[in-house]
Amino acid sequence: MRRSRLFAILSPAVALVIAACSSGHASSGTVFSPTAEPTSSASPAATLATSAATPRPSAPPSGASVTLTAVGDMILGITPVLPPDPASYFEAVEPALTHGAQIVFGNLEGTLTTSTASKCGAGPSADCFAFRNPPRYARYFKKAGFTVLNDANNHSHDFGAGGQAQTVRSIHAVGLAQTGLPGEITRVRANGVPVAFVAFAPYSYTASLLDLPAARALIRQAAREARIVVVYMHAGAEGSDADHVTGREEIFLGEDRGNPEAFAHMAIDAGASLVIASGPHVLRGMQFYKGHLIAYSLGNFAGYHNFSIHGDLTMSAILRVRLSSSGRFEQGRLYPVQLTGAGRPVPGGGAISFVAGLSSADFGASAARIQPSGVIKRS
Repeated sequence: MRRSRLFAILSPAVALVIAACSSGHASSGTVFSPTAEPTSSASPAATLATSAATPRPSAPPSGASVTLTAVGDMILGITPVLPPDPASYFEAVEPALTHGAQIVFGNLEGTLTTSTASKCGAGPSADCFAFRNPPRYARYFKKAGFTVLNDANNHSHDFGAGGQAQTVRSIHAVGLAQTGLPGEITRVRANGVPVAFVAFAPYSYTASLLDLPAARALIRQAAREARIVVVYMHAGAEGSDADHVTGREEIFLGEDRGNPEAFAHMAIDAGASLVIASGPHVLRGMQFYKGHLIAYSLGNFAGYHNFSIHGDLTMSAILRVRLSSSGRFEQGRLYPVQLTGAGRPVPGGGAISFVAGLSSADFGASAARIQPSGVIKRS
């Protein structure tokens, strides 16, 4: 992949930030081992597990359902270039994020760490980007309404194992749940219904997208432990020319980024109720497979000079889905979001028609039918 194309995906200001990164050897910290976390009054109770399967939970209250919202990639700048108002960065989209939702999920595309031992080494490089926010920024994601943050992506290890471990600790310290480490199942409870999150990316420091037998086994275990299973995948090529789901293995900068369609179908066959994704940095279409919704990319959701903001890359969205207590799709809606300024999300833009067109073009009869209002219907 040519260097110029990489810069079309990442903000030009990132190159200036790379020069500010401190030099040093890789961190020697130990990867965080998931443990039970205290319940927060502001978020669902979360228990992280890598243990053997537990018995299927008892039936939830009659008629119970779970509403969740989900967004794509977000990180608020690269230390020391940070937004002047992080506490209010999400204010314009908070109503759509949180209204009526028991669970709010987002992909943390980077680290919350004080480490300076970047993967980029001693000097700036046009081909190396290391995303880092201060650990205290976890509170700003919580303030915006997020309850589950994902670490299964290509930037969660930008500051090595130590940076990843500090990121996980920082998320837990403010009472949020986290997912995406190898072998990790994250359980929360909403409206009395157990919900499991399992997240994958094509890296050894995450639950692996490329090891299909292990991924299938982990999803099946999650389905034994919770009535609703949400699978996230950081999959597919990147950039404004990567908005279509190809149905094939996708390669970016020499990396195997998986076959998103095949992986999503496998996940549902293994017990997933819903599959959501990001990673391509652009919105992609949506499909129903065996009655379950797949959102192939929710694009970028927030940055501060992290990502390029032009053309199709300015469009983002908030996905809202209501699932029955058994994981059946009941309702869905897409809320359009536009990235403005340095990458701040505000309501508006052309995401609805864009995703509707991609869905129809890529999936035909199995495409999600997205109405002009954003309401998502099965074919």
